[in-house]
Amino acid sequence: MSLFIASLNSGSNGNCYYVGNEHEAVLIDAGISCRETERRMLRLGLSMQKVKAIFVSHEHSDHINGIPVIAKKYRLPVYITPPTLQRGGLMLDQELVISFGAFDTIIIGDLHVTAFPKQHDASNPHSFLITCRDVKVGVFTDIGIVCENLVNHFSQCHAAFLEANYDDEMLDKGGYPYHLKRRIRGGQGHLSNKQALELFTTHKPAFMTHLLLSHLSKNNNDPQLVRDLFDDCADGVNIIVASRYVETEVYYISNTVNDVPVSKPRRVEVTVQQISLF
Repeated sequence: MSLFIASLNSGSNGNCYYVGNEHEAVLIDAGISCRETERRMLRLGLSMQKVKAIFVSHEHSDHINGIPVIAKKYRLPVYITPPTLQRGGLMLDQELVISFGAFDTIIIGDLHVTAFPKQHDASNPHSFLITCRDVKVGVFTDIGIVCENLVNHFSQCHAAFLEANYDDEMLDKGGYPYHLKRRIRGGQGHLSNKQALELFTTHKPAFMTHLLLSHLSKNNNDPQLVRDLFDDCADGVNIIVASRYVETEVYYISNTVNDVPVSKPRRVEVTVQQISLF
């Protein structure tokens, strides 16, 4: 069985990642509004009826802003650690809140979602590996350093959402105050392009097919710069830069040895009024 993946939005203005098979799906974080989540999924030909749960990586607002409305409207369970729930201040129906711990694997139909700790300036942050049969997709953003947990899980992935937040030179020359620059690169902040590229080139498995570069800084990075950097080392992997303004395409992830291709969701052209969310 294969997986379909898409970034609905990726950046400090909101993060939301879709991972699913033909029957069920999960959202990793929901930092954009319910209405905008619905619009973007509709344009991609994805159905909210297939979404069975939301998994929360940490409590920062760009990862949780949309959760209360989406969870209430669709009666979706929200998998969240107790410290993240407390620090995030989310107002959720108690019956929708399900706790998880480090290295727990939660089963959602044919999806197995495994959480593992990461380094970030949040109360109890986690990354996720989603497995369907023998196909694995990782969601690895908001990471201060490349740790052993990250290396171990990244090296298992057929596809991954991987943070490439900032370019070192742009951050150095940019207008951020010193304390903020120090936070970003201080081991509890974000991965730089250089750090992400080193992880990719050193630990990319031979069977990886897609890499979605995620959570790019608006002020300290450039999408074309990142694309060029990774394209030079892609070695056959499809490199996609996830946008902070629009959804990506839906990508079909499979084990090419065992999987038979299934119909990919069809993008629907929907005329909508442009509304500023942030």
